[in-house]
Amino acid sequence: MSTKEKTAIQPIREENYSDWYQEVIRAGEMAEHSPVRGCMVIRPWGYAIWENIQRVLDVMFKETGHQNAYFPLFIPLSYLEKEAEHVEGFAKECAIVTHHRLEKNKEGRLIPAGPLEEPLIVRPTSEMIIGATFAKWIESYRDLPLLINQWANIVRWEMRTRMFLRTAEILWQEGHTAHATEPEALRETMQMLDIYAKFAQDYLAIPVIKGEKTPSERFPGAVGTYTIEMMMQDRKALQGGTSHFLGQNFAKALDIKFRDVDGETRHAWTTSWGLTTRLIGSMIMVHGDDNGLILPPRIASAHVVILPVLHKEETKQEVLAYCHALAAELRKVHYAGRFLTVIVDERDLRGGEKMWSWIKKGVPLRIEVGPRDISSNTLPISRRDRSHAEKAMQTKEQFLSTVIDQLEDIQTTLFKRALEFRGKHLKKIDTKEEFYAFFTPKNSEDPEIHGGFALCHWSGDPEVEAKVKEDLGVTIRCIPLDAPHEEGVCPISGKKSTKRVIYAKAY
Repeated sequence: MSTKEKTAIQPIREENYSDWYQEVIRAGEMAEHSPVRGCMVIRPWGYAIWENIQRVLDVMFKETGHQNAYFPLFIPLSYLEKEAEHVEGFAKECAIVTHHRLEKNKEGRLIPAGPLEEPLIVRPTSEMIIGATFAKWIESYRDLPLLINQWANIVRWEMRTRMFLRTAEILWQEGHTAHATEPEALRETMQMLDIYAKFAQDYLAIPVIKGEKTPSERFPGAVGTYTIEMMMQDRKALQGGTSHFLGQNFAKALDIKFRDVDGETRHAWTTSWGLTTRLIGSMIMVHGDDNGLILPPRIASAHVVILPVLHKEETKQEVLAYCHALAAELRKVHYAGRFLTVIVDERDLRGGEKMWSWIKKGVPLRIEVGPRDISSNTLPISRRDRSHAEKAMQTKEQFLSTVIDQLEDIQTTLFKRALEFRGKHLKKIDTKEEFYAFFTPKNSEDPEIHGGFALCHWSGDPEVEAKVKEDLGVTIRCIPLDAPHEEGVCPISGKKSTKRVIYAKAY
């Protein structure tokens, strides 16, 4: 039997990783393309994960003193023009509203009418509109720090889109804060980066590298941009979230001032930070296999699915009653900040078809219950992180007492797998020849270990970034925050260096 006949997803990862990713999303009922180019419909199974992301992060934000608010979707064009680097950075991605009504022409077609006095930008990010509001809210040092977050959507007119990773409309959160001093703003910047890293590792089971972006990769208008970088199974990098130290650039552009304790008027120091639904894409690409999704239990849409075996009409009601009673007991169990979500699948489908639908959707634990299982008081338990054919037999009492341990073991296993994979494909490189070979498939003796994260010296020369991007499609993902001072030589330019950076191909 061929490999294709053994897996639920075609093509498999080794054949075409990009198509595999799209098929996992489709087969797992996560999302689908919408009639609007570059946008997607997030289906309930996928949106439940975003709701869980929101739920956990919202608590983390509020525990650190942040409050939620909401700001307009539209930003006047003149606002965007106030910070030169900012407008230049987003100009090519903006969607613009220029009219406020539609009229029918002679042919009966609808055409825009009623030109606006000033065009409105559909927000690509909200620094300008929130900063203008901050300028009204802040008068004294007593008003600081001002710590605001909003859960919203943004629009960036991407030419090449991919579901969850890069779409024209994006669901996200964006935090915006103002502070009296530079050290306070820097502490906020790093605190939020740490929260992102903790969330990615503890809930998504994805190891991250925290680092600073180079000037060429910095958020437009920021003084410093900090990132969490993740390795996908195709060994490309994905930026999971960013935290920006904005200095006083936006405060000066938007007149965000306060009177200090001595009565002097000063500009505030500001930050912004955000992450998006691309975290769901990262989770798919880090943990998924050739049978579909594998969901980390702490963030999963559902923890357990119970599959009643309903072949015989005379035992149908007994089996269903048992399954619903088991589900009710499981739903009383508290795990990772919420009660267990349990599904009893009563659909009129063949057993194999029903089972594989949940394998593809990545539910952590599956339980098949038939009359024999009830009479013997045993439950066949299948874990999504193991072979679909592997089952552990437990009594109902044993399962109820160990379900949290089993879920946590799956969570830990997924993180360890991802960490080991990254370790295998992260390599220190000190010569130009080895660097080019590492990122060039035909020069790799073993394609299984080709590419990944290259940890190399960099002198700070922006020409090096431009060259490797042009030659190999490789960028500096970050300057790791935990990188020690280390004297060396940049393998590309031959210039002296005091630090290593992470190079990779990226999404």
